[in-house]
Amino acid sequence: MKCGKMLGVGNTATVYEWEEGKVLKLFYEGYPKKSVEKEFHNAMAIRNMNFAKPKAYEIISCKERMGIIYDRVEGESLLDWVIKTGDVEKCAVHMAKLHKAMLQNSINNVPHYKDFLKLHIPKEPSVNLSKEEVLQSIDKLPDGSALCHGDFHPGNILISNGHAVVIDFMNLCHGDFLYDVARTIFLIEYTPVPVELEHREMLLKFKKTLADLYLIQMNVTRERIQDYLTVIITVRKGECPNEELNIR
Repeated sequence: MKCGKMLGVGNTATVYEWEEGKVLKLFYEGYPKKSVEKEFHNAMAIRNMNFAKPKAYEIISCKERMGIIYDRVEGESLLDWVIKTGDVEKCAVHMAKLHKAMLQNSINNVPHYKDFLKLHIPKEPSVNLSKEEVLQSIDKLPDGSALCHGDFHPGNILISNGHAVVIDFMNLCHGDFLYDVARTIFLIEYTPVPVELEHREMLLKFKKTLADLYLIQMNVTRERIQDYLTVIITVRKGECPNEELNIR
């Protein structure tokens, strides 16, 4: 079957219309086969869990590229929605309601969050910390079996008929739920906004406010996530070496 109309373009893939009610997430040529298979495995592992998400169906090859067939979700990203409406408080409500539903699930057939953190420890974490000290900090964190998204932010949430739906399952892991809350705070508040982005100034103003409102909705204090956040910031250098974090 040929790809239909292009629906969206991302960092790793393009999304096309497929048969009725489905889309094809077609990864770029040269994108690692193992990574496509990992995302498919993750999507199938959560397929029957009770939170809003598109279900995955199969891996296919199209035009010498690999792709995954998903349910089609009509709507716009929560990021586009909050830029359009300016309703940061409702954005936080959407995020927290969906995240709580996801975190209530237990899972063990996806990686542990500590393995993800350890994989990205840079050779020289910082002036004050050695690799061994970072490893010790990670090991001291709680374990747990909650389903963690690993990349939960407004760009990976769709608003469809007024309801939030989560997408992008590449970084799924399991562990203590506070890790995923801390990871979300990091992604919202500390990662940079691209200079070329049209609504950059608006988003820069949103970041801290959205992070605070999201924590209120999650009923989690900054103190409870501080140890996770410190480690996440430390290993980010190994995950994204060229990124300039917004750390005050």
